Amino acid sequence: MSEFWKTRSLDELTTEQWESLCDGCGQCCLVKLEDADSGDVFYTDVVCYLLDQDACRCGDYKQRCILVPDCVKLTPDNLQNLSWMPVDCAYRRLAEGRELAWWHPLVSGSSATVHESGASVKGKAICETEVDINDLEEHIVDWVR
Repeated sequence: MSEFWKTRSLDELTTEQWESLCDGCGQCCLVKLEDADSGDVFYTDVVCYLLDQDACRCGDYKQRCILVPDCVKLTPDNLQNLSWMPVDCAYRRLAEGRELAWWHPLVSGSSATVHESGASVKGKAICETEVDINDLEEHIVDWVR
């Protein structure tokens, strides 16, 4: 695959190209808390029950927005409004005019580098079904990039 992300804007990408930008880190699937007063977003180490934590991919990607009503389908149109997206997210990086990270599979040629770099949630997260929702503040982490 060519380096299409360098020659096309996000809204010019084909569906296949758009989907290939996901690096498989799983960080967007982390449960996030927002401070009602400041608007600050805090990431937890708790992930959506649909996330396959070994592969860091959604276990039911096609039906995710039906099964998880607050799941957000990322598009070029709504990306600018999603300030909670992780700083190292490929979509966010490109939207902000930055390059893809060295560990991104499209750059490295390997889907393993996202995990090897420590950028993924693999081995760091717990499923939301194993956590009391009232205890989410105890799960705030600072390792999200």
